[in-house]
Amino acid sequence: MFTGIITDVGSIRSIEHRGDLRAVVETAYDTGQVDLGASISCSGVCLTVVDKGPGWFTVDISGETVSRTAQGQWSEGRKLNLERAMKLGDELGGHIVTGHVDGVAEVVRVEPAGDSKTIAFRIGRDLAPYVATKGSITIDGVSLTVNNVSDGPDGTDFTVNLIPHTQAVTTLGALEVGQAVNIEIDVLARYLSRMRSLIEK
Repeated sequence: MFTGIITDVGSIRSIEHRGDLRAVVETAYDTGQVDLGASISCSGVCLTVVDKGPGWFTVDISGETVSRTAQGQWSEGRKLNLERAMKLGDELGGHIVTGHVDGVAEVVRVEPAGDSKTIAFRIGRDLAPYVATKGSITIDGVSLTVNNVSDGPDGTDFTVNLIPHTQAVTTLGALEVGQAVNIEIDVLARYLSRMRSLIEK
């Protein structure tokens, strides 16, 4: 489990193509305190540390993960929002995040809002029922609050506000129109939908 509060921005040093992808990620974490087999959220994707050294760790990325995450996510030089898994007793500063990506959204608008930015994303109809005004959403691993939601013929758009701090300590401040991002819906919305479907049967 994660909270969506980013604690480092790393970058992919190298990618090795084998049965799965193997990525070496550069990080400011003290990797001496990271166990082999530990989970780290990499831009919203829960991955397992399979090797490590000073200033880097290695993860394997399955074909299933590649197919369900943002295009271009797994390439050399790509910056990643990193978060280590929660420990019992940690502060839940964001919301409950599993690291299981539900889909991909596209940036459709970036606008200044004082010192902040308002960013609009477009999602498909499959995810639209799970996104609500003032609800929580995870974008590339970052816990954010949905400002507004609007349904249209081309899909559903929603907006979030990025304060200067979030822009500075995550990759989201550099988002541009047309860019793809990983989306994880609120886990509570997922379970409520499942319960409703069972009741309606």
